Amino acid sequence: MSKLGNIGARLHRGEISYDFIGHRKLWYGISILITITAIVGLAVRGLNMGIDFQGGAVFTTEKTSVSVSQAEEYAKEASGHDAVVQKLGNGTLRIQIAGMDTKQSDEIKTDLAKDFKVDPETIAADLVGPSWGDQIANKAWQGLAIFMVLVVIYLAIAFEWRMAIAALVALIHDITITVGIYALVGFEVTPGTVIGLLTILGYSLYDTVVVFDSLKEQTKDITKQNRWTYSDIANRSINSTLVRSINTTVVALLPVAGLLFIGGGFLGAGTLNDISLSLFVGLAAGAYSSIFIATPLVADLKEQEPAMKALKKRVLAKRAQASVEEDLTDARPVSDDELDDGTAHAVVGPRTQPASRGRGRGRPSGKRR
Repeated sequence: MSKLGNIGARLHRGEISYDFIGHRKLWYGISILITITAIVGLAVRGLNMGIDFQGGAVFTTEKTSVSVSQAEEYAKEASGHDAVVQKLGNGTLRIQIAGMDTKQSDEIKTDLAKDFKVDPETIAADLVGPSWGDQIANKAWQGLAIFMVLVVIYLAIAFEWRMAIAALVALIHDITITVGIYALVGFEVTPGTVIGLLTILGYSLYDTVVVFDSLKEQTKDITKQNRWTYSDIANRSINSTLVRSINTTVVALLPVAGLLFIGGGFLGAGTLNDISLSLFVGLAAGAYSSIFIATPLVADLKEQEPAMKALKKRVLAKRAQASVEEDLTDARPVSDDELDDGTAHAVVGPRTQPASRGRGRGRPSGKRR
């Protein structure tokens, strides 16, 4: 068995663990910092909405030797707007310019033909109206809202409302971070981006439900015992599913990383960036939120219940009593019988010396004369 497999087995059996719940304030702080950064990036730079959302024109040239940077300059000179230029696999260029109408499109097409030194008829022009983009945006928001509502209803029925709230917070956390990264990086937002966002919510929810299912199973009849608090069992649930969550996330991230870094970066297939970036960032954020946000938040909410407060009080009192008894056991005198049969416990600190058995140090044995 591999080393990672051994660690996973020991985590599942509870032989080793990390106190995720005990350090939840640290994770909350990190998440708040990342979220604030994403919101600031979104407010300052905004999203680079594609023409599918704000309307515009798309020009496709024939195979040409003109570089992408040169085409961007030509398009900016012709339209007065920044353009998104992508070099396709067959050597043609795809030029997107937002906010163009039919008349402007014809003028830009003529100017581009002069710059490229080609016949205007060889450049294909497609127009996307802003009203169609508004419809796409509205449907995207509607789909997202419906997804969120269904998630809350399902989790409230399958588990409980506290877990539903925690999962909803984690999903909003993932969306905010992903959208903020898009604003900071400047990648174009297309319908593919929306598809990617909806996909990562499913992955994030999967990891969260796995931990919640383990937590639900282990907290049955939790108030009938006095050994563990709800936070203790929640922490155990995270540790027992940790390796599984990591493996699932890594397996999902590898092909997405290939799309983003190799397809979009190395090979220059820029059309892959819109969906691959949302998948890559969202999958990583979803794995993080499932472990560090959702379950600690459930523990916080559950321990506000009177029954959980009473349980925590009993558990802490029992542990304090056990600690006192252990200290008293370590500090008590050791009897001669325990010394003879070797059953004396190790004692930290000084302890009472055993009484003399009638033999003085260095005195010979035998009857006194």
